[in-house]
Amino acid sequence: MTETAEKNDILVSPNNGEPQVLDLKDFSLYNNRELSLLDFQYRVFEEAQDENNPLLERLKFLSIVGSNLDEFYMVRVGGLKKQVASGVTDLSVDGRTPAEQLLAVRTEARRLMQTAHEYLFTTLIPELAASGIRILDYSELTARQKEEATWKYEQTIFPVLTPLAVDPSHPFPHISNLSLNLAVLVRDELGGERFARVKVPRPLSRLMPVISEPLTIKANSSTRRAYSFVWVEQVIAANLQSLFPGMKIEAVHPFRITRNADLTIQEQEADDLLETMEQGVRQRRLGSVLRLTVNPDMPEQVRTILIENMATDENDVVLVNGPLGLASLMEPISEIDRFDLKYQPFVPFTSLRLKSETRDGDFFTVVRAQNHLIHHPYDSFSPVIEFLEAASTDPSVLAIKMTLYRVGSRSPIVRALMKARENGKQVAVLVEVKARFDEASNIGWARALEREGVHVIYGVIGLKTHTKVALVIRNEGGHIRRYVHLSTGNYNSVTAHLYEDLGFFTIDPKIGEDASDLFNFLTGYSEKRNYSKLIIAPINLRKRFTELVHREIDHCKAGREAHLILKTNALVDGRIIRLLYEASQAGVRIDLLVRGICCLKPGIPGISENINVISVVGRFLEHSRIYYFTNGGDEEIYLGSADLMPRNLNRRVEVLFPIQDEEYVRYLRDIVLESYLRDTVKARYLGADGEYSRREGAGERLAVQEELLRVRASWVEEEQQHPWELF
Repeated sequence: MTETAEKNDILVSPNNGEPQVLDLKDFSLYNNRELSLLDFQYRVFEEAQDENNPLLERLKFLSIVGSNLDEFYMVRVGGLKKQVASGVTDLSVDGRTPAEQLLAVRTEARRLMQTAHEYLFTTLIPELAASGIRILDYSELTARQKEEATWKYEQTIFPVLTPLAVDPSHPFPHISNLSLNLAVLVRDELGGERFARVKVPRPLSRLMPVISEPLTIKANSSTRRAYSFVWVEQVIAANLQSLFPGMKIEAVHPFRITRNADLTIQEQEADDLLETMEQGVRQRRLGSVLRLTVNPDMPEQVRTILIENMATDENDVVLVNGPLGLASLMEPISEIDRFDLKYQPFVPFTSLRLKSETRDGDFFTVVRAQNHLIHHPYDSFSPVIEFLEAASTDPSVLAIKMTLYRVGSRSPIVRALMKARENGKQVAVLVEVKARFDEASNIGWARALEREGVHVIYGVIGLKTHTKVALVIRNEGGHIRRYVHLSTGNYNSVTAHLYEDLGFFTIDPKIGEDASDLFNFLTGYSEKRNYSKLIIAPINLRKRFTELVHREIDHCKAGREAHLILKTNALVDGRIIRLLYEASQAGVRIDLLVRGICCLKPGIPGISENINVISVVGRFLEHSRIYYFTNGGDEEIYLGSADLMPRNLNRRVEVLFPIQDEEYVRYLRDIVLESYLRDTVKARYLGADGEYSRREGAGERLAVQEELLRVRASWVEEEQQHPWELF
């Protein structure tokens, strides 16, 4: 390197052979974070368009696109608008100001929303109708169906509706976040025009079922249950006269708003973090309006009333055809009993080695016998619940310590912790009340745990605790043994069936000691920096990860095998990206399995030609983080909760843990990671131009999630034939 070249520079040789220094911070080497996140939403939308997916699952993917876009506006667009309003001019990693990013993401998000709505009404709804599931406009209902819809309206909807007038004595009402509303123009007996708002109540299902005839499938003459639905807001609109007696209904126009939902908590000034978070959640509903979604036929007069009264502007208006709000389609999908239009169900696998009845002992006997790696949702989440339930009643268990990030509304995990406290165990739980959009749920669980006498910690000041660790301390014959469960995913029994994650049971003494030290850091005061096996953010994760990549570079320069496979949800951190560019420049082969945001550009000559980036979107949400290092043939694999983002490395408590059992190393490398790299169905490849594409000319058909289900099926068959060979 020349004397003028800085540490972050790379030497490349142009065509004339003269060495040239290229700054690795050059804007052209990076994808924009926000646009990359929108690219991910397009990949989800592709699943809705993929005719190889069952029809109702395609509708579900479309609903996920709607939900993801809601969150994108609430958080990402909201953050950009705040920066613009504050006069921030700092450039993004790809060289854009906040104002430039805001313009770009508004354009792309609007285009995706409009395309998704158009696809629903021009493609999915007709295909559903052909399969016996009719989503109807009110005007399409038969007389009998209208009669039924009117009866349901009178019995279950009318009593909960509240028309709110807008005039000098009635101020414009508060419009809650993500609510669906009707803007109503009425005319009184004297000819005066009035404006009112009617909110579609949240408890109502978005699609109202109405009577439908059985469907006969012509191919085999079999009978399938048919369904007919009508949009509930259209039923309300058709019966509005009951809300405005004596008035003439001139027009009804639906609208939906999205508010800024990002919370900024000044923890240092908060005497009670829980109380502060509760106040913040209440204030979220008052956030500024970021998006006003309406139909194109809404008159300018009505749109102006909404814009002026909600302090927004035309740039925040999104025009879409048809009923508004795709996210609300998720609930009706789950209630449709048509398994021929859904993914084939499967029973998650539980190895005989993890069943205590096959060991003539309890669950602790099972974990003492060997370490256990479980891969959700292919493997059952039940062992995690059994582990904590066993700890809650076992007389030898002295204490349970645990971190909870997202646990869901009905949590067997929390119930087990409460039972443990009832049985006299010492229970300490860190409940992360700053988990975005789960704040209210977590606050409720924190309060409930406190009432049972559990020691509840709400997090570490200045940090969000994102790691997933459970530590059970047991007295065994006069000495203490630590049982540890670590995971890449949440202790949530519902999402464990939907998210791809990895969990690990161990009694490794060094991991147990590290876990104890970690909880001392979380619950008390600790400046400990040296951990034996766990890698912990923000303490040493960035430093150790950098050392591991540099070690791979050294192996490559020495002529030894050098290969990185990094599976993560997002790759955003500029320093990590520059480190990977440096490794590629040195000749290290790098495969990146990045589900969502990826700011790195692969395939740039002289920079990243040794880097391959794959995104897999499928039936299950890819959520695990796997970090594989060939290490000159002495392989190392780490699993954990941390993505490669500044927030995970700098502002969150995260843990990476090693997998050292040869059996599990081989499973992760040769079956799991290899299947991702060979996927020819769900894999999208990122190009140097920032665009994703399918693998062209692929031979063998392989979808990684299908492959891992097939592997589990083979294991079930093997256990049935040779059950005791496992022990």
